[in-house]
This record gives sequence, C-alpha cells and structure tokens, in this order.
Amino acid sequence: MSATIALVDDDRNILTSVSLALESEGFTVRSYSDPEEALRALTVQPPDLAVLDIKMPKLNGFELLQKLRRVCAIPVIFLTSKDGEEDEMLGLKLGADDYIKKPFSQGLLIERIRAILRREQLLRHAPRAEDTVIERGPLRLDESRHSCSWKGQFLNLTVTEFMLLLALVREPGVVRSRDYLITTAYGNQPGTDDRTIDSHIKRLRKKFRDIDGSFDQIETLYGAGYRFRDQPG
Repeated sequence: MSATIALVDDDRNILTSVSLALESEGFTVRSYSDPEEALRALTVQPPDLAVLDIKMPKLNGFELLQKLRRVCAIPVIFLTSKDGEEDEMLGLKLGADDYIKKPFSQGLLIERIRAILRREQLLRHAPRAEDTVIERGPLRLDESRHSCSWKGQFLNLTVTEFMLLLALVREPGVVRSRDYLITTAYGNQPGTDDRTIDSHIKRLRKKFRDIDGSFDQIETLYGAGYRFRDQPG
C-alpha cells in the first residue's frame, strides 16, 4: 500500500503542484487549505506523514503541530518562507522531524519524505529480538518499538531524534561528526546543514533534562562533533 501524505497550506497553487508531484510518485495525498479542517481530519484519521506550512491564517503551522502532537506522533515536515533560526528551533522543539525553506525543489521534498518514511519503516519492522534493545546505564533504547527511556521514564522522541540518539549510543565514547549524523538522519539528501543537526541535538538534550536536570551524557566536542559518554557523569 502507498503511504498517505497530508499537505496543509493556504496556498492552493502549492497544494495543487505538490499533490500532483507526490501522486506521480505513487503517494496517496490528502490536501487541506484550511488548517482547522486539517486538524479535525488528521485527528480522526492520521496520515503516514504531514507536510505543514508555517504561515497560515486562523491556525499557523506551529499551533497545528502542537494540537496534533496531543493525539498522534506522525512525522512532520515544515514548509517555511522564513529564514530565521528561531523558527527552525521552535519547529524542532515542537516535534517536527524536518523543515524545508520556500521556494523549494519538489524533488528535494519528495526525497526528504522518502527518507523519513524509510526510517519509520526500519524502526517499525525491526526484528523483535533482544539485540534490538540497547542499554547504557539508565538509558534503554528499543529499536523495534521506537521506545526510549531514561531512569525508567519514557521520552517521546521524533524519528529524527531517535535515529541521532541511536547513532551516538551504539558506540559510546566514539565521536560522531556532524556529517556522519546528517547521513544517519537524512541519508545522502542535499540541503541539510550542521545547524539542523545542532538544533536536533539541543532539543534531544532538553527532553532528557526535563526528566533529569543533571543529564550530561551527550557531549559536544567543538570542531569534531558529538559523542555519548561511556559512563554517567
């Protein structure tokens, strides 16, 4: 069965052109120009992935994502005409998996969608065996269930956050460059820079510190990348 993609944008020209491009690639597309209508529909029947514009009347993309996150954990990509780091940080903070700036290449959007869906499939269909569970001190990661807990408390991670954490935790103490983490999270997709990885890591740390204020396992090695500490600090 083809994946279902929800598009939410008040620009009908974008809805039409992107819908045609996605349908030509075999996706099932549900389009909404009214974000409030989209919220009602996506709450009742969540898609496999949603692409949300940020700047919309009545309910902007940030507000829509906040409301969606209360009922489902579908992957989300933001479309934004804004170029500020604050908007990127806010989107990631609210749980977006990725963002693409307008004007954008439809080919790039399609490849980003495919990359996120592939990661979802890998996590969802991983063998349910003991070797899919990684434990590092108080941290427990279950790849097959996309489950993460710290000191017995569950963390709600996006697909991208989970993949980045997994890349660091598999070999604690090993420094992972930003290029390595970009490849892990996005594959060989163009248009992703170091700042995007830094934003995801910052949000990942915050989720741990919301549970444990002393969390310091994810270390930054300036000019080199990130690593997961061998032992709790």
